[in-house]
Amino acid sequence: MPDSKAFDTITVSEVTYLEKDGQTARALIYRPKGDGPFPALVCVHGGAWVSGDRFATAGFAELVAEKGIVVMAIDTRLAPACPYPASVADVNYATRWLKYHSGRYKVDPDRVGGLGISSGGQLLLLSAMRYNDPRYMIHELQASGKELDARLAFVITCSGVLDPLARYRMAEESSNMAIVLCHRAYFGDKKTMEESSPLLILKRGEKTALPDALFFQGEADPRLPADTAQNMANAWKSAGGNARAIVYQGAGHSIGSWHKRDFSDMLLRISSLCHSPANKVSSNPVIVHISRKSPTPP
Repeated sequence: MPDSKAFDTITVSEVTYLEKDGQTARALIYRPKGDGPFPALVCVHGGAWVSGDRFATAGFAELVAEKGIVVMAIDTRLAPACPYPASVADVNYATRWLKYHSGRYKVDPDRVGGLGISSGGQLLLLSAMRYNDPRYMIHELQASGKELDARLAFVITCSGVLDPLARYRMAEESSNMAIVLCHRAYFGDKKTMEESSPLLILKRGEKTALPDALFFQGEADPRLPADTAQNMANAWKSAGGNARAIVYQGAGHSIGSWHKRDFSDMLLRISSLCHSPANKVSSNPVIVHISRKSPTPP
């Protein structure tokens, strides 16, 4: 049975959502009190693909859950032991797991979205855009005959590394070896960064799913190219999706350091997106085709 803790307006439970090859992945599930069904977010932490866990977003997840949204904050496997695409497969599986257990957590399975922080933004978008990519579907879910996939109804990124190749080049130019080494540990090489860049996927014209999206970024973020969120929103819209970039003046990379006014604005926008009746998983899924001309990861 999951461990749980009750607050005034939410309940927090800890569960094991995946056991694979002797490894265990756990999640914290933040559930609003009430009858539901609620919209939900699979929450993917940052940490440059090499660190972080389900606890990394604890305070943020509580505030989101207080808006009437179930939040599943997950562990993912980490590099260098588990390079790309291992953690994307974990996000894909967590999405299907939450849909399968939607009744237990009072979740509307058609209104499951995703929230990714920093490097978690890249992982989330890859799973959302290529939800039926065989590389990301390696974890089988015994769903008792239910048709479950990892499609998301909406996606949100905060300080998202939405073009890892551009971020890597920025780190090289500034001699930020900590970031350079994290990229190398997870991706291995620039070809893989290019193949797994959500922005470059769209610029290559790959057919992908495009749920409604919000991309938040700080204007003074020293760890991302300043135009990351806006470029992503532009590419998303050019590909036929609905997206908006929100850039907060003077804000840095860590959302915990953002001005209270900006943080409150972000929470309101997240709530509005999640609760919009229009944001449900489409009954006509996009079939994702990976171009043979795209670089192939090692």
